[in-house]
Amino acid sequence: MSRLAASWVPLSAAERAVAIEVLTHGPISRAEIARKLNLSAGSLTRLTKPLIESGLLVEDPAAHTSQSQAQSQSPAQEAAIRQGRPSQPLDIVADSRYFAGFKITAEAVYGVVTTLKSDIVLRRTRLLTTREPEDVADLVHDLTEEFALAFPRLAGIGVGVGGHVRGRAVVVESPFLNWQGVPFAELLEERTGLPVVVENDVAALVEAEAWFGAGRGLDRFAVLTIGAGIGYGLVIGSNLVRSAEDGHGIGRRWILNPNGPLTPDGERGSAIALLSIPSIRYQVQAATGREVTYDEILTLAAAGDPVAARVVDEAARGLGTLVAQIANFAMPQKILLAGEGVGIVDVAATAVQESILANRHPLADPVVLETKVSDFNDWARGAAVLAIQVLVLGRDQG
Repeated sequence: MSRLAASWVPLSAAERAVAIEVLTHGPISRAEIARKLNLSAGSLTRLTKPLIESGLLVEDPAAHTSQSQAQSQSPAQEAAIRQGRPSQPLDIVADSRYFAGFKITAEAVYGVVTTLKSDIVLRRTRLLTTREPEDVADLVHDLTEEFALAFPRLAGIGVGVGGHVRGRAVVVESPFLNWQGVPFAELLEERTGLPVVVENDVAALVEAEAWFGAGRGLDRFAVLTIGAGIGYGLVIGSNLVRSAEDGHGIGRRWILNPNGPLTPDGERGSAIALLSIPSIRYQVQAATGREVTYDEILTLAAAGDPVAARVVDEAARGLGTLVAQIANFAMPQKILLAGEGVGIVDVAATAVQESILANRHPLADPVVLETKVSDFNDWARGAAVLAIQVLVLGRDQG
């Protein structure tokens, strides 16, 4: 693939701050940007000029400053901003560049194309016949070729995998793919000619939700994912908190009930043993002797099947304990439950809430809990958002 990424000039720290403000809150007036970033009219004009000239930002004459924005400015501030530049709000040119995002599971590759505002404009799925890194890179390359034909301004690629990733380039370990030390960004860049960002899939999803989803505008925001494994991410001050444990599967050692179930993966009563889809399926199969899907287990539990109801109730109470622990120690303004396994909340909402209350101080504020059944396209979108953050906005490589 000989196509090169749409060019952009690296942004300074101040330009990046302006671009992020417009990307996550636009259309937005210059007065509001100046207030939030504590900039003078002249400084804001100097910073926005190259962003407009590069095609990243645009003056939006159709948008109008909201009443709340107008009320936040004093007459002197509004006059100063008007003297600096015209009063049209600024917005991101969403279709100036497109990004490919991929989520790689043990069974398939899920790919999407997004605009600069992370809106998905194309989706594709390809089943894996092998998990060999070279073969997976070939498959992702083929999808990228298809994407680039439909969207010639494809500017970069983001890839999310379950596991530990170093430098947003090397998959140090992925138990789902059985990869160790795979330089996947390099493999994909060699094939596509596009810049590539590789990241832990939970981290990518958290970034996307913090910028464009449930956590938008919040200072403290947590995400808990339930699916093949258990994922957790915390955002403080608009930044994802990183640690050496990222991608190493802390759910196996996050003990929720020391008398809980023991499964092939995870310590007794751990978050993995109680909540992950494979573990829930394992518990029901061990008790009944037959293999059932996760959706079937939830349906059986809702209908009062004794085995399914017991397993789901125990999992729901473990989930409530986990949510309460996050609320107690991280004190987020909101917790998002995401992933393909959050259907358990619909079936056993009462057990979840009872467990949350049992593990919180009686005078504590209610936990703001939002659920989102995320399909793998949402995870792929998260990877595309990471690419936007790193490749366009020049955020720290992590």
